[in-house]
Amino acid sequence: MATYGYARVSTDGQTVEAQVAALTAAGASKVFSETASGAKTDRAQLAKLLKGLQAGDVPMVTRLDRLARSTRDLLNILHELGERQVGFKSLVDTWADTTTPHGRLMLTVLGGLAEFERELIKARTDEGRIRAKARGVRFGRKPKLTPFQRMEALERLGRGETQAAVARSYNVSQTTVSFMANGQ
Repeated sequence: MATYGYARVSTDGQTVEAQVAALTAAGASKVFSETASGAKTDRAQLAKLLKGLQAGDVPMVTRLDRLARSTRDLLNILHELGERQVGFKSLVDTWADTTTPHGRLMLTVLGGLAEFERELIKARTDEGRIRAKARGVRFGRKPKLTPFQRMEALERLGRGETQAAVARSYNVSQTTVSFMANGQ
């Protein structure tokens, strides 16, 4: 069982020194550090740390925002660590400590709230979509051909013109004409 640290700053003008010192003082045997935006998903040092963790290891951060860019991102990372039987600690956010029963409870509650929020957002989005459809709003891409062009193209196909020739004349792909010819 080993304890590791992860330190991150967003810009080149900042330094990870204070984070590294705090993590080392808290018992980190090695600290992975980098300068990268939290919005980036391809943080090389974080990936290296996560990949090397074994069951029983405990990665630490000074604050949760050093690890994750959103609650969802945090929960995904912690879920992955939990499945691998890896703990997690945040020095400032002491409630975020999966090595204790209280910390696991807090993160379970946080996960439940995040899932509840996702369900509410989905329900509101679905309701809004239904209301918009009732008002006549059409979703998706606009048709490449006007209703008149569609009628004209179908007549031409009916007279035996090839789909490729019809498509070229309207500057659309043959697939567009094929879908239209099949009633889609």
